[in-house]
Amino acid sequence: MKKLLLATAAAALTAGAAAAEDIKIGISMGFTGPLESMSPNMAKGAELAMKEASESGKLLGGSTVTSVQADNTCADAAAAVAAVERLVRSEKVNGIVGGMCSGETIASLEKVAVPNGMVMISPSATSPALTDIDDKGFFFRTSPSDARQGEVMTDVILDRGLKSVAVTYTNNDYGKGLAEAFKSSFEAKGGTVTSITSHDDGKADYSAEVGALAAAGGEALVVAGYVDQGGSGIVRGALDAGAFDTFVFPDGMVSESLVTRFGSELETSFGQNPSSEGPGRDAFVALATANGFDGTTAFAAESYDSAALILLAMQAAQSADPKVYKDKVLDVANAPGEKIGAGELAKALDLLAAGTDIDYDGATSVELVGPGESAGVFREVDFKGGKMNVVGMR
Repeated sequence: MKKLLLATAAAALTAGAAAAEDIKIGISMGFTGPLESMSPNMAKGAELAMKEASESGKLLGGSTVTSVQADNTCADAAAAVAAVERLVRSEKVNGIVGGMCSGETIASLEKVAVPNGMVMISPSATSPALTDIDDKGFFFRTSPSDARQGEVMTDVILDRGLKSVAVTYTNNDYGKGLAEAFKSSFEAKGGTVTSITSHDDGKADYSAEVGALAAAGGEALVVAGYVDQGGSGIVRGALDAGAFDTFVFPDGMVSESLVTRFGSELETSFGQNPSSEGPGRDAFVALATANGFDGTTAFAAESYDSAALILLAMQAAQSADPKVYKDKVLDVANAPGEKIGAGELAKALDLLAAGTDIDYDGATSVELVGPGESAGVFREVDFKGGKMNVVGMR
C-alpha cells in the first residue's frame, strides 16, 4: 500500500500537480540562555539540510527552502510560546526544527504547534515526559529520551568502578526527568545515590548547594545541568571548595564550552551525549567543515537530521502542508527502503519522486521508535589533557 501511494504521488508530480513554492522552515532554539553556546552550530546543521535540498532543485517541483530563526531562550516557556507563535502565525512556516530544551518544547507543542497543526522535530529535547505527550502525531525528535540516557550513564559510571555518586540537576523538566531516570537505573544495578537535589539557574553563588552535596558524599558528582548556566556554577563551586574532583556530565554539559571554562581541572571527569559513528556522521562532519562550522559539536548532526526529515516527508507526501506530511515522517525515517546518508538528500528526493521507499539514516543513524523518537546512540567522552576526547560509543 505504501509503495502504491508513493507511486500515485509520483504520477501526480509528473502531471505537474506539485508547483514550485517558497517553503519556510522555522528554527526554534535558545540563541540566548543556558545553552546558547550550542545553538549556532545546531542552527547551521539544520540550515545545511535546507540548503542541500533547495539547491538540488528536486524538492516539490523545484521549491526553495529558507530558514526563519526564533529565540526560544531554552528556559522561559512564555518566551518560547511567543517565539513559536511568531513562526506559525506571522512567518507562516511549513515546519519547525525545535524546540531545544524540554520544558519550552512541551509548552510550545501544547499551546501552539498541536492546536495549529504544525510539525515540530526536536534535535535535543530529551525529557521522558515527551514520550507520552498527546501530540496528535505532530512531534518527533532525533535525540533519544533521557530514560535511555539514564541507563547509559549508569553503565558508564559503573564500568569505571564508581559505586556511589551525588546528583544535582537543573530545576526543570529536563533535569528532573534525567535525574530520576538515572537514579532508578543506577540503584537497580547496585549503585548508591547519596543525594539528589535540584539547583536553580542564574545564581551567582552555589556554595550552599555544593555544601549539601559534599556533606552527602560520593565518589563523583553527576551534574545534570546546563553548561552556560547553573551546571558550570556548581562545578566551579565544587572545585573551589574541594568538595569533588570527579564529575559526570550528561548531554546538557558536554560542550567545548565546558573545556574552555575548566580545562585541566576536569582530568578525572567524564560523560556522554547523543551521537553516532560511521559513514553518515563522517559525511556530515565533512559537509559541515566545507560550510564553515564544526559538525562534531553537540546536537548539530541531530539538527541536520531534523530538518532533513521534514523535507523528505514533504516530498513523500507531495505536500508542504504539515497536516499532510506528518504522516510520512516515520515512513522516510525507517525501513524498508534504500539507505540514505548525510549529503544524499538529492538522491533521496529523486527516489521519493519515483515512488521508491527510502530509509533515512542521515548523520545520526536515524531510527525512530515508539511515538517518533530516536532509539539512541551515545558517545562516551573524557577530559584528559584538558581536552574533550571521545573514548567510545554506547
